[in-house]
Amino acid sequence: MTPKELNQLVTQIETHIECWKQFNHFINVARAKKFTPADENQFLEIKSVIVQELELIFASVEMTSPTRDEIHALITNAPSLRFLSEMSEGALRGLESQWHKVYIGWHSILGQLKVKQRGEDTKAFWAKSK
Repeated sequence: MTPKELNQLVTQIETHIECWKQFNHFINVARAKKFTPADENQFLEIKSVIVQELELIFASVEMTSPTRDEIHALITNAPSLRFLSEMSEGALRGLESQWHKVYIGWHSILGQLKVKQRGEDTKAFWAKSK
């Protein structure tokens, strides 16, 4: 992977993580049962972006966790805000636990890529100073 591709992947995963934060925000909106049709549309859009970006990321890098199946299961278990708002508190906590596992997985991958990025920056620095 070239340094430019690595930088693009890091940026892409950082953006993907922001989408995951928004997904969690919508879980809390559903829990409060205070959402509008516009919120519902935004939630569907976030899920769409997450799934599309997931495929782009998986095409760029091999990873073992989070898995595509874990992410698809989480997204599938949250079809709408209305559905989430009708879930029991225990079921919502379970969904949040799944979300947290995926969220931490993404941060782990991002950290690994940043280590590689730093290594590339160090190589470039030493190559310039010779």
